[in-house]
Amino acid sequence: MKKKHRTLGRPRKEHGEMPTEDTILQTATAMFLQKGYPLVSMDDVAEKCNVTKATVYYYYKTKAELFTDAMIQLMTQIKQKSAAILATNEPLKVQLFHIAKAHLEATVNIDITAFMKEAKVSLSEEQVGEMEKAEEALYSELEEALAKAMSKGEIPNNNPRLTALIFINMLTVRNAMNEEFKKSFTTTDKLAKHIIDFYWNGLAGES
Repeated sequence: MKKKHRTLGRPRKEHGEMPTEDTILQTATAMFLQKGYPLVSMDDVAEKCNVTKATVYYYYKTKAELFTDAMIQLMTQIKQKSAAILATNEPLKVQLFHIAKAHLEATVNIDITAFMKEAKVSLSEEQVGEMEKAEEALYSELEEALAKAMSKGEIPNNNPRLTALIFINMLTVRNAMNEEFKKSFTTTDKLAKHIIDFYWNGLAGES
């Protein structure tokens, strides 16, 4: 079906619909994660959102700009969810389990760090800086919680930044699994539990 051409100006939004900009951003995020930065075009995003290419360019001048916002939004969502979990009164091990589960569900099978490294060659220094700032905020939240747990004697003293980085990197282990091995973990909960048990044994010397 031929799409209707929109007049210049801010695209229309029907009453009750999600704002067009949010639809574009959410759709693009999913597409970038599924296909990778090089294989997603602005045309693809427009078609998936059922809007004109001009509508996408109304909100985002370039694909690099759209990708930057998409990744910042993704990391911000993970950070906010982690912060909410770390603000509870649950034991640290339980909190880490919930963070692991949220991270695994949010990123599916994507190694965010490696994924962004591949895309950064197409981004400006400012865009790379914006993403690195969001990534740093994600790590700092966990680092602060680990440092607090160390000061309370909940876990042995160690380098909190290194401890946080090791934890985040352990959550990418699924990328190294073949399909048959992945199937041995029937749910995200089971995979998250195995990761946390392994991490906690090394961190606190407990089972």
